[in-house]
Amino acid sequence: MPRYWLFKSEPGSYSIDDLERDGRTSWEGVRNFQARNLLRDEIAVGEQVLFYHSSTQPPAVVGPAEVVRAGYPDPTARDPSSRYHDPAATEEDPRWYMVDIAFRERFPNPVPLAVLKETPGLEKMVLTQRSRLSVQPVRPEEFEIVTRLGRGG
Repeated sequence: MPRYWLFKSEPGSYSIDDLERDGRTSWEGVRNFQARNLLRDEIAVGEQVLFYHSSTQPPAVVGPAEVVRAGYPDPTARDPSSRYHDPAATEEDPRWYMVDIAFRERFPNPVPLAVLKETPGLEKMVLTQRSRLSVQPVRPEEFEIVTRLGRGG
């Protein structure tokens, strides 16, 4: 059974516009162990992602993407010139992982966090529970509700 996810990104760092232009991207630089574990162990090719713009006004889900490469070691952890460098990362123990995602769609109606919090069926969504995780699971029914809202339905 396919699973669904929400990935947060600050639009000043990487936005849905960037993903649409690039077509696909690696989702590197995650430095939270819980999110790392999802990237490394759980997220699979073909699964759907809600792309969420955070640290902006208003924060909102702006479109869906799709996982096109499952978890693999994040090379930025071993790159001393990267802002994501981790001196504890080694080739034998890379510590940090990433996935690749591909653009699928830009919602004509971005779905703001305030709307998500008010929408029936999304009361238990991880995002509406004040989670700061940059990678979060989403239940299938939540994905459907958010997608319908984003498409104007």
